[in-house]
Formats: sequence, structure tokens, C-alpha cells
Amino acid sequence: MTRDDLRRWQETVRARALARVPERSRCVRSGGRPVAALHTPLDLPPFERIGFPGEFPYTRGVQPTMYRASLWTMRQYAGFGTAAESNARYRYLLEQGTTGLSVAFDLPTQMGYDSDDEMALGEVGRVGVAIDSIEDMRVLFDGLPLDQISTSMTINATASTLLALYVAVARERGVDVAGLRGTVQNDVLKEYIARGTYIYPPRPSMRIVTDMFRWCAEHTPRWNTISISGYHIREAGSTAAQELAFTLADGIAYVEAALSAGLAIDTFAPRLSFFFNAHNNLLEEVAKFRAARRMWATLARQRFGASQARSMRMRFHTQTGGSTLAAQQIDNNVVRVALQALAAVLGGTQSLHTNGRDEALALPSEDSARLALRTQQVIAYESGVADFVDPLGGSWAVEALTDELEAEALALIDEIDGMGGMVAAIEAGFPQREIQASAYATQLALESGELVRVGVNQFVEDGAEAHTALLRVDPALEEAQIQRVTALRARRDDGIATARLDALRQAASGADNVMPPILDAVEASCTLGEVAGALREVFGTYQEQPLL
Repeated sequence: MTRDDLRRWQETVRARALARVPERSRCVRSGGRPVAALHTPLDLPPFERIGFPGEFPYTRGVQPTMYRASLWTMRQYAGFGTAAESNARYRYLLEQGTTGLSVAFDLPTQMGYDSDDEMALGEVGRVGVAIDSIEDMRVLFDGLPLDQISTSMTINATASTLLALYVAVARERGVDVAGLRGTVQNDVLKEYIARGTYIYPPRPSMRIVTDMFRWCAEHTPRWNTISISGYHIREAGSTAAQELAFTLADGIAYVEAALSAGLAIDTFAPRLSFFFNAHNNLLEEVAKFRAARRMWATLARQRFGASQARSMRMRFHTQTGGSTLAAQQIDNNVVRVALQALAAVLGGTQSLHTNGRDEALALPSEDSARLALRTQQVIAYESGVADFVDPLGGSWAVEALTDELEAEALALIDEIDGMGGMVAAIEAGFPQREIQASAYATQLALESGELVRVGVNQFVEDGAEAHTALLRVDPALEEAQIQRVTALRARRDDGIATARLDALRQAASGADNVMPPILDAVEASCTLGEVAGALREVFGTYQEQPLL
């Protein structure tokens, strides 16, 4: 095939067809970018940009055999009410076939407040589990084999404290912490961009992150110290290209901070992980994941001088898109989640969470969580896609989309570099404004009907609201949790607790690593709120500036 052949087809066969029946008006991907009508071998990049699976630039996957050797980790994000309730859900999910835990924390825990703090009123245990102290952490993981399971914790501003609590419980049980496997999200930059559960200003927050990198490299070498997250960037309204660009720009900022702190790239880069969203445009999402791997491998090698293959391989978790779910006709969400999960698998994810069909209305019920897990299992064991390594590799459309997304994302990263990096860009409000503009454009397209949401703005049924049992968190649980943390303070040794918090303030005020004193504090029954409070005294708090 030549370009002359393509031009002839466009000017004759295709032109006659369009004269009879015009194309649909909206053939676009995220951000309203038009999709080419046809892709051909002319769109394929040179083979070295695609490569083999398990080899640089990892476009086709980080392992040469991918799911033919072992399937992705099937996680189900869960946590609500008290630690005991969440523990029961984890046991249930493990019985149903999950292969890794994923912990959701309530907003007070995420924001560094104990359950009895007035700032926590009405939020205890609502969107996740309340964890105030080492006692709660013991209950949360009671009976669960910490030396055998992989645990992911979606926590950011207080990630250092939650990791310390996890390590403390493992130590109590005699588990070798060097063998602990899991991830703390620990991505504070995206909190300033898209989510809002920050505590301290960006620069001291980055110091805590790099302290964790250093401590984990020495003590918990199998633990992923960060999950650099595009998920929430996409949930806030970004396009696929913006999700890609801003996530990798955050990754660049973390690597640069670690290098400035004196860490060598190949000592911490192998434990970096990423976290992406999966939306409904299946081919665009597959291309996004493939572009992400290639971009990160190239950045690690060319920009940061990584020499080990493990430092260049992007490993990532995927969660299906919560913002794509609708409260109307909730069974449609099962189809959406299945398409999104399929995109993640075709794109080569290492770990996957599938949302429940009722999550536009409440935390997922037990039935919905089971159905979401079964969706992954059907893809894994019945669809056949796991039998192929990068089954869409070489697709003219997918390779062209991969190149397009990479080019768009790199242009945004260049713009961020010109501002002095991601921290400076956040302080200037650049990524926030870009996401807001994309979210606004999407909302206008939905309201006009240009963008179709089945069951929401087209194919609507009157009275089609959900008729299903929703999970409700008992309000009485909040008072019980308050009494629990109050009783803990009453029986602990306050002298030791006060000394441990003073040591933490001293470390934070100087250049010492804050992880050892945080671990000492939680082992002395200091609460999460007290640890965060001590760091607030030293670092201050971040106040977001309104952006117009």
C-alpha cells in the first residue's frame, strides 16, 4: 500500500459513500478530538517503538509472557464503618477469589483527623474505614496473613502514618517486614491538582514522600512506596491525554525530588508504581496504557539515566471509571465496567479493581462487590484475551492512537517543564485550569446531547431509578469509634506518647528522616490525628487559591 492508494480510495470509494450517507457527527475520543475514519499500515511506527513484550520500550507489556504466566492481581477496593466491619468484607472478598486487598479510608483518616475531632463530625466511616490508632489497624487485619497477601492502601497525606501502622502490626505478629508486599498511594501532588485530601504545603509533603522512599528501600524493599495516580485526575474531568501527561509529570517531580535528596535512581525507581483510570472508549484506553509504558521507559532511561530494566518498567494498577457510572438504570453500569476492565487487560495492567454497579448511589453492597469481581474472573477465564500477549499490538488503529496520545501528552509535559516542573505548575494553577476546562466542555456536550450517556440523556425511562438494597453505614458506628479512641488515650502511657511526638517534631524541624519517629509514635499508641497534628505544627497547612 502507498499513500497514492489511500488517496485514490478516499477520493473515489469513500467519497461516493459519504455522498449517499454522511458520517455521524460525533466520531471523537476524549476531549472532542476527531477519530480518523480509517487506519492503514501507513500508520504503523517503526518496530523499535513497538518492540517485544518485556523489552524496552515496553510498549507491549512489562513481562514477556504477561498473563500467560500469571493473571493480574484482582483487587476490590473496600472499607467502610469500623475496622471490624471492613475486616469481615476483606475476608469475604478473599473467599470469593480476590488476590489482593485494597483499603479505602474515611475522609478524617485521609485528612489527618481522629474520629473524635470536631472536623470529623458526620464523616466517620462513611466513604471508607476509620483508622485512628494501632488498635484499629490490628482489628482491620485480624486473621489476615500479612506475610502472604498484597495490600494496597489508598492514602496520601497520611500515607507515612498508615504504612507505619501496617509495619507496626506486622512486627507485633513476628512477620519479617522486609517481605511485606503492597502499596501506599502516597501521591500528594495529584491531591492539589484534582482531589483535595492534602494537609501540608507541596514542598514539605514532597519531603515526607522522599523520606518514605529512603526508609522503604532499606526496610521494606518489596513495598511499592508510591502509586502515582492519574485515576483522580481523570475523575476530575481530564482527557485521556491530560491524565497521561499530568500523571507522568507528577512522576518526574517525585523522581527529581528523590534525586535531589541524594537517592540513586536505581535504588528507588523499581518500587515506583502507577494508577490509571479506565473509561468507556476502549481503543483509546488501550492506547493510553501502551503509551504510558513507552513514555515512562524513555524518561527513566534518557532523562534520569536509569540503567536497570526494573527502573524503566512501568507497573500500574487500574480502576474502572467511577465518574462514568450513572444513578439511572444502574444495570447499565455492569456493561460499562466490563468494557473498562477489558480495556485495562488488553492494555496490560498488573492489577485491577472493578467498580460496583451501585456506586453512583452508595458504597457497593456485598452483592455488587461480588458481581464486580466476577466480571474480572469472566474476562480472565472465559474471554480468551489473557492467552495472548498484547493482543491488539500491531493494530493500525491502536498503534496510531498510541502515537497520538504520546505526542499530546509530551507536549503538555514540555509546557510543565517550561514552568519549572510540576510543583511550580501546581502552584500556578496550570493543571487545575486545564482539567476544569475539559470537565466543563464534557458537561456541555452531555447537556446538549452531543455526547450520549445511555439511560441519562438518551434512552431514558421514567421511573427507572434503582430498586436494589444499598449499603448504609449505621450512624451509631461514629459514636462507638469516638469512644474507642477516647478509651485508648485514657489507658496508654501519656509520658511516652508525648516524648514520641516531641521526637517527631524535632525530626520534622531538621533534616532527619521522619519515618522512624512516626513508627515509634504509633507503636506508643499515638493516634493518627496526633501524628498529623505534630507535623502540622512544623510544616503548616495548605490553603488552596481559587482559580478562575
